[in-house]
Amino acid sequence: MPNIRHTPEAPTATRALSPGERIDAHRHDDHQIVYAGSGVVAVTTDAGTWFAPGTRAIWVPAGCVHAHRAHGHLALHLLGLPADTNPLGLGAPAVLAVSPLLRELILACTRTPQDESPERGRLRAVLLDQLRASPQQPVQLPTPSDSRLAAVCDLLHDDPADPRGLAELAAEAGAGERTLSRLFRRELGMTFPQWRTQLRLYHALRMLADDMPVTSVAHRCGWASTSAFIDVFRRAYGYTPGTHHRRG
Repeated sequence: MPNIRHTPEAPTATRALSPGERIDAHRHDDHQIVYAGSGVVAVTTDAGTWFAPGTRAIWVPAGCVHAHRAHGHLALHLLGLPADTNPLGLGAPAVLAVSPLLRELILACTRTPQDESPERGRLRAVLLDQLRASPQQPVQLPTPSDSRLAAVCDLLHDDPADPRGLAELAAEAGAGERTLSRLFRRELGMTFPQWRTQLRLYHALRMLADDMPVTSVAHRCGWASTSAFIDVFRRAYGYTPGTHHRRG
């Protein structure tokens, strides 16, 4: 990522971003929680892309170079934490489940960041307790380094509905099926079917944020039926795709 901006203190703030708007690569000396009050936020590092709708938040550790992108009209909530305050004990980006209580705490703390009252201090302490209890969620698209693996990933990024199996995709990329299967596990930390599901969910979030009808999203992302898409989406994010545009 060229032209990396260094902002020592991670801001606590809210920002409104238009669809497709970006915040270029930068880093902080603090940790940061990134949350989408509406829309979908994608955070990209050299290791991959993490993405989150309103039931998820993204943990960005101190020193991590990252960039943001908005999908849909994004109400971006940023919460900075000092480098010595790491309630999760994490040194790498992660996606966290956001309960209704944690959501309200993030919104309250980011909307009035200058408030240093005792009441705000107690609110922040509860927020840190809620973060400690937040389970991590596998909502990430790692970046492949092997050229053959990258070729297959690019094919499916271009067309997430591509129905071909790994053997056919491997042949086009000039690799063996077993080789690619090993590469998915070794480089991306998941099987090919798991990665394809994450890819399709990522593209589904983007399309839903742009108000595309649920049936069209299911078709364009490769699900056999709308009901199958709804089931997978609900299990992944805790709500149905039909309610996505009403969140916020």
